[in-house]
Order: sequence, then structure tokens, then C-alpha cells
Amino acid sequence: MFKPTQNIDTAFRAMKAMMLVVVTGSLLVSGYAVYQNAGLSARMQDRVYILANGKAVEVMASNRKENLNVEARDHIVMFHTWFFELDPDEKAITTSIRKALYMADASAKKQYDDLVETGYIAGIISGNVSQQINIDSVAVSVTTTPYSFYCSATITITRSTSIVKRSLVTRGVLREVARSDHNPHGFLIEHWEVIENKDLKIESR
Repeated sequence: MFKPTQNIDTAFRAMKAMMLVVVTGSLLVSGYAVYQNAGLSARMQDRVYILANGKAVEVMASNRKENLNVEARDHIVMFHTWFFELDPDEKAITTSIRKALYMADASAKKQYDDLVETGYIAGIISGNVSQQINIDSVAVSVTTTPYSFYCSATITITRSTSIVKRSLVTRGVLREVARSDHNPHGFLIEHWEVIENKDLKIESR
């Protein structure tokens, strides 16, 4: 007479245990999904997409301190390239120098004004002279601000009758400023000066 009741009680306990297993499993799966979603969201925060030639390209965001030395050196290389790579075209020179002056303070403008006053720029244009720069080394101290640097390079000056190889050494300091289209690295070169600029070799053409 008690068997049906016992069967119902046993079945109820079995169903209760099964439901407990299902609910526990669901909670575990849900918790894992939430954890994975949080991790994915955090990783996505470090990803940036830029549009290049009509295609979305993924780049990785990073802390400025992680790439400080690399960005500082690249800023110095870009500045010297814009400032010293000159062709016999007044408009091209003006455009190049303008880009360089966005990256430095009045000390660079003074150097350029001196080149204009001494007739160096006019000589490049009238003499059909081309000037290229090859950066040999850039040393930056990023331990304290402002960051001091030395830049060593070789300048090649091609004239109609000769090719001149000239050594160039400059120094200055870098101050952190806001990034902009004209200054993507967010540095400003200050107290920039040329401490060596001498001929190494002259070849006839």
C-alpha cells in the first residue's frame, strides 16, 4: 500500500537532483560566458581600426611610456628629414621646412632664417642642388624630462659638378606636447643646435 507513495517520493528526489544539476550547470556556463565576454571586451579596448587605402586596418593601442623611446627617435628622424632633405624647388622647400617647424621651437626657425640670410637656400634653388640626409644614429635619454638627444647623420649634397659628403651632429631636448595632425608624436624639439657640420669627402662628377 506504501509502494506508490515511495515511488513518487523517489521520483521527486531524482527530479529534484536532476534540476539541481541542470541549474548548477546553467549557472556555470553563464558565469563562464560572462567572464569570457568581459575578457573579450577588455581586449577590444586595446584595438584601434584605421582606414588606409579604403581598407580597415587593425592597430594595437598601447601606453605612451611603452613606446616613448621609439616615438621620440622617430620624431627626431622625421624632423631632420623634413629640415635637411631639400630639392631645387622653392615650393617644395617651403612645404618641407614648414612641416619641420611644426615639430620644433624657435631654435629651428632661427637656423632656417640663418640659411636664408646666408644665401644657402637661394643657392640650392639657383644651382639645381639636391640635398639628402641619412640618419646614422639617434640617442635619446628618456629618464627625465625634458628628454635630451643627440642626432648623428650624413648629408649628401649633389651639385652639377660635384658630390659632397658632409657629417652632421645636432643636439637638443624634447618636450611632450599634445598630438596633432602636424605633430603626430606629441613632442616639441627645443634648444636645437648644430654642433658639427663638416665636409667628409668631395667627388667630381
